[in-house]
Amino acid sequence: MPTAIQADADVIVVGAGPAGSATAFYLAQAGLDVLLLEKTRFPREKVCGDGLTPRAVKQLQNMGVDIDAPGWIRNKGLRVVGGGLRFELDWPRLERFPDFGLVRTRQDFDQIVAANAVKNGVRLMEGVTVTGPVLDDRSGHIVGVTTKDGREYRSRVVVAADGNSTRLALSMGLHKREDRPMGVAVRTYFESPRHDDDYLETWLELWDGDTLLPGYGWVFGVGDGTANVGLGLLNTSAQFKNIDYRDLLRRWCRSMPQDWGFTEENMTAPIRGAALPMAFNRQPHYTRGLLLVGDSGGSINPFNGEGIAYAMETGEIAAEVIAKAFRNTTPAQRERILRTYPQVLKDAYGGYFTLGRLFVEAIGKPGVMSFGTRHGLPHPRLMRFALKLLGNLTDRRGDASDMIINALSKVAPSA
Repeated sequence: MPTAIQADADVIVVGAGPAGSATAFYLAQAGLDVLLLEKTRFPREKVCGDGLTPRAVKQLQNMGVDIDAPGWIRNKGLRVVGGGLRFELDWPRLERFPDFGLVRTRQDFDQIVAANAVKNGVRLMEGVTVTGPVLDDRSGHIVGVTTKDGREYRSRVVVAADGNSTRLALSMGLHKREDRPMGVAVRTYFESPRHDDDYLETWLELWDGDTLLPGYGWVFGVGDGTANVGLGLLNTSAQFKNIDYRDLLRRWCRSMPQDWGFTEENMTAPIRGAALPMAFNRQPHYTRGLLLVGDSGGSINPFNGEGIAYAMETGEIAAEVIAKAFRNTTPAQRERILRTYPQVLKDAYGGYFTLGRLFVEAIGKPGVMSFGTRHGLPHPRLMRFALKLLGNLTDRRGDASDMIINALSKVAPSA
């Protein structure tokens, strides 16, 4: 166990994205002193589709974020395009989640969630780049962090919410698991009449010449005269390493109807890409005083590439475990509680993420994606089931489809 230290905070959270800000918010709600360190300054850009499912909306509601303020664009569900078909699936009506989604660009989404944490007692420092951990000489536990400007900040627990390339986790010996799927997302923005839409639109057929790729394209209206247009691809196909993603997006956009305006002249932002770490691709989620939340622990849903909801949810779970640990009086008792965190995450998501891994492995095989698109899309009932499965949107005691999905997630092994 670490020796006693003069702490700058009870908990230091590194990274003020959705995962870090949610963690900090819930820790402050529990009465802990929280220091939230962010390397950039708000507002700042982040590569994302900007679409929020009802699962993410629920988290914003739980934290008291004002989603009725200007700039939040509501949607009714998902419009699916593929196999020569186009139809609309409304978000399911559930007890646990609202029946609408949202669109908000990451240009200010992260700032809003961070500001909400600050309003609830979190101390936020922007422009602070964390370079590594401060370790206790005797135990090897992390007791703080060092920064680019040569400063040290001390705490009793540290949370890594610093994204896919997490410097902290690597410094503590936590590397990526190669048996987990990885995705890539690329996106840009266009001035377009498609900026105003009641549905998030996803295209299930991404072609590279004669090859159907495992992934999807999207068109999400932002409501400000622009549309977020992008695509996501999985590394489960043989073509993954040889694809020029930016060129693929350009070619895909050129195939769209001309009156949508997806042209170079109407582009309002450069094409940018980001990695999507999926299915708990970095483990364990706790080691020697460090907890991983969000992308740092690979908490992205492999079924649909959704990360924001799970970033905020894992942040809440981490905060609950930390708060419980701090209620114990001895260092040994606190450590025992903190060590339960990886299993709590596996109990919550492990089986479902295993199903997602099997899914992405399947669609990476030649012909599977084509078969599924051709034979699945014409059946609305099957597609409504798929929407619930891919979006992880079920009630604990819901209808037959909820029961099937929940049962599958429960029996699937978590690893």
